Amino acid sequence: MGLDIKIPIGLMFTILGLLLTIFGLATGGNAELYSRSLGININLWTGLVMLAVGVLMLATVKRKPLKKE
Repeated sequence: MGLDIKIPIGLMFTILGLLLTIFGLATGGNAELYSRSLGININLWTGLVMLAVGVLMLATVKRKPLKKE
């Protein structure tokens, strides 16, 4: 069966991660917005992690599966 779920999930993580990263960069100087998260830019860090996971999933699509013996 040729169904590979990594492509749509990888695209979803990549797009949402990119959006969160851009939002985190745009609102990075707003200390009041991040006061509840102890001053950590949670949008930026979550976006970067989601972007990395999405790119990793899309990168594994091109790999050949291991042969079963």
